[in-house]
Amino acid sequence: MQKISLGKLRGLQQISSQRGTFTALALDHRQNLRKANPAFISDEELSRFKLDVTSTLASRATAVLLDPEVSAAQAVAARCIPNNVGLVVAVESTGYTGDATARQAQIIPGWSVEKAKRMGASAIKLLVYYHPDSPTASEIESFTKSIANECDKHDLVLMLEPLSYSLDDNKKLSSEEKKYVVVESAKRLTPLGADILKAEFPLDAAESDQKLWKDACEEISTASPIPWILLSAAVDYEVFLQQVIVACNAGASGIAVGRAVWKEAVTMNNDERIKFLRTTARHRISRLTSLCHALAKPYTDFYTAEPEYDWYKTY
Repeated sequence: MQKISLGKLRGLQQISSQRGTFTALALDHRQNLRKANPAFISDEELSRFKLDVTSTLASRATAVLLDPEVSAAQAVAARCIPNNVGLVVAVESTGYTGDATARQAQIIPGWSVEKAKRMGASAIKLLVYYHPDSPTASEIESFTKSIANECDKHDLVLMLEPLSYSLDDNKKLSSEEKKYVVVESAKRLTPLGADILKAEFPLDAAESDQKLWKDACEEISTASPIPWILLSAAVDYEVFLQQVIVACNAGASGIAVGRAVWKEAVTMNNDERIKFLRTTARHRISRLTSLCHALAKPYTDFYTAEPEYDWYKTY
């Protein structure tokens, strides 16, 4: 068991179930949503979509993941987030800088960990594009460590999301290469100060052998000394459902799910959207939350806090 600070422990409590598992409703998408629906070029329309999804589905999750540009403050102000659901706010700029085979990251200009803490976030999410053999690997590691230090300073949970990529511009990662990158990322980046690892499914989505799924997910569990949750990466809901069952049985502590739950709503008109969110999407997120609650490994298996009675004097 690792000792954790009181602020971070409280943040973990706020974004998890009573049992200590995670189902984060992910809505921090920006450019990919603008590309999917031309109406979302407008900040107002993109924000309206995110608030529709948040107000309809957040109560069925343990946390909601939003961006500061068009949704986090707006969702708080509109009271779209239930009092018993945690708020995770992204800090990274969308996309990446640098070459496609040597990617770099940056914080959203004008935004910071300290501001996320002040506005009431329970945690921040940091996405970095990472390949352990990339020329920029050490730069990404230093960047991650610097954000982790900021989270320590402000006693705020850090949810770290490394995304894999190929070092060959002409081909994507093979299934075996993807597993190497995902597992090695867990091994190298989690010791830098993250509190939760938000991990990709460690094999190509076309891989259908669930024995290989289980083995690969167990490798993440072995590599990561902190709780890890599975991201949905826009796969279809039924595929993600099976991935979740395997991952949680292999040691995952939950999920961060976005498009697998709500992607059909992106191109719907307002009435169709609300109907879809209240029926199909709500059923999906409810089922996923129940699965995580039943099967996932609680964060309390990883963390503990044992404050002395005079803790506040040196806090």
